[in-house]
Amino acid sequence: MVPGGTVSVPGAAPPGYGHLARPETTVPRNAPFAAEPAIRPQPLQDPEALLGRPPNEEPPLYVPLQPELEETQTGRFLFSVGVNSDLGVVGSFVIDEQNFDWTRLPRSWEDIRNATAFRGAGQRFRFEAMPGTQVQRYTINFTEPYLMDTRVSLGLSGHYYERRFYEWDESRAGGRVALGYQFVPDLSGTLTYRGENVKVFNPIVPPGVIPDLDEVLGASTLHGFRAGLSLDKRDNTFLATEGYLLDVGFEQVIGTFSYPRADFDFRKYFLLRQHPDGSGRHVLSLSTRMGVSGDDTPLYDHYFAGGFSTIRGFDFRGASHRVHGFTVGGHFMLLNSIEYLFPITADDTLRGVVFCDTGTVEPKISDWTDKYRVSPGFGLRITIPAMGPAPIALDFAFPVVKEDGDDRQVFSFFVGFLR
Repeated sequence: MVPGGTVSVPGAAPPGYGHLARPETTVPRNAPFAAEPAIRPQPLQDPEALLGRPPNEEPPLYVPLQPELEETQTGRFLFSVGVNSDLGVVGSFVIDEQNFDWTRLPRSWEDIRNATAFRGAGQRFRFEAMPGTQVQRYTINFTEPYLMDTRVSLGLSGHYYERRFYEWDESRAGGRVALGYQFVPDLSGTLTYRGENVKVFNPIVPPGVIPDLDEVLGASTLHGFRAGLSLDKRDNTFLATEGYLLDVGFEQVIGTFSYPRADFDFRKYFLLRQHPDGSGRHVLSLSTRMGVSGDDTPLYDHYFAGGFSTIRGFDFRGASHRVHGFTVGGHFMLLNSIEYLFPITADDTLRGVVFCDTGTVEPKISDWTDKYRVSPGFGLRITIPAMGPAPIALDFAFPVVKEDGDDRQVFSFFVGFLR
């Protein structure tokens, strides 16, 4: 129907139009052949949209849509057992919820059965238990990303950690409180407090051999206050192929020991080429990490290097400063790495990497050129859909610049996104 009491009859060409131009024409409703349709279709075009348009121009098409929203799965329950070059044999039990609501208590068993209890506010909750042969870690985290509907975020966490190092055993129990502010989508700042009770026991050497170890034996308490700034321009937080990340921070620690710490982390990613559909990406990445700590820093907060997350080609902490042949780390750390990632299979489940890790850990910043290590290598990244998006990393590295006493390890493996 059109205004004026007429019926549209498609296909009838009025005078002045050829047989190729088939606009709608109108005839009076009372014409003999103008039968009333049983069901009157609703036009998808706005009649007013035809005014002022050339005959050969298509008018806009209005389609009535009714959106239907369905909440996606926000919770995960994970259980796994694995082996890691730095951590040994470990198990993992994780409960993760990205739409948590601590105020939505269950009012009946039905709320628990249909998963409506403790859900709906966009908060994040994570519990992780990770028992293992060399390390045990238990953590609980809560994050409110928009505190009181503002750009301020609140993070609360508690942890218990126990690790068996070669020179000593160590346990930590404590928690963190963090306030963050999102200045712009890519720039954020954080203020963090950490409190820890640290115990060092079972030393491998008798008293007097390593003075830094003697002064931390037993229990000590730390209270750290940190301010940080992060600029994140990466296209993907977990598996970046373009952009960069800049993170800087300063922390003042008080308690049994008092010392400052400053850290710097910069990572740059270059997308060299890709397929038209976005797969098959070739990525070149550069990274630099530096840390400086005060002279009164206790042994358990020293910097260490060696292993998959720092310098491949060396055992865990195997490229660190030593005293009488025992690893004690240092107050200064500098790590640099270059890596080229390329696809091997068409579906990107198998990728290859070539890399070169360099760096050192020394007692003072002035000593950083004395024992600088260089370790090139190659490896594979395997993505198994049943195990999630985190790839399995298998790397072979061969130190070409090393120091006497360094512990070398050609092969390393890891499961995760970031080193």
